[in-house]
Amino acid sequence: MAPPKRVTRNPELIPGVRKISRTQMYHKRGLWAIKAKNGGKFPHHEKASAPSPVQEKPPKFYPADDIKKPLSNTRKPKPTKLRASITPGTVLIILTGRFKGKRVVFLKQLSSGLLLVTGPYKVNGVPLRRVNQAYAIGTSTKVDISGVNLDKFDDKYFAKNVEKKKKKGENEFFEAEKQEKKELPAGKKEDQRAVDGPLLKAIEGVPELKGYLGARFSLKAGMKPHELVF
Repeated sequence: MAPPKRVTRNPELIPGVRKISRTQMYHKRGLWAIKAKNGGKFPHHEKASAPSPVQEKPPKFYPADDIKKPLSNTRKPKPTKLRASITPGTVLIILTGRFKGKRVVFLKQLSSGLLLVTGPYKVNGVPLRRVNQAYAIGTSTKVDISGVNLDKFDDKYFAKNVEKKKKKGENEFFEAEKQEKKELPAGKKEDQRAVDGPLLKAIEGVPELKGYLGARFSLKAGMKPHELVF
């Protein structure tokens, strides 16, 4: 069945030629009246705002590769709590690292939570250094550190100056170079002496304390660590 013909007010006589001219059709449709009513202009209607974009549906399957999403960290940093057994002047036993088994004197806790300790250096060779309290045992022995000035020492004092390494050429790569030992700055040597001076006087005033600090702690056969009293 053929579709019904469209009824138009200005039918086409031949292709490109209409029955009524464009001017006559303008008056017949009454467009002049609409224009006159709106101040000589056709009414303008604002375009409707574009609809909000449709939210995409989540994929039906999981992605083939794991996509890592950063987790929001709402945890506020808290200062590290110092153990009750560790107080300024307490003698500690280091449990790990280069000076494992050495006895040192605790000076103060730094802002990072690490412990500032010293041997002293002349007694057992341990310089000023930072130690994590998890790797130290507090003893009942104490040293008077009231005469030691510790205002200068903080975490920045122990920061290392990282130097960029130069790329070696072909000749330098195959040549064996002797590594020179880095000498400690003179300023840090003076700081070590300034700290150890009052400490040595206090240690020498207590009998056998110097020998106790100089001896390395170690477990022997038959010793039970959980029964030891430090």
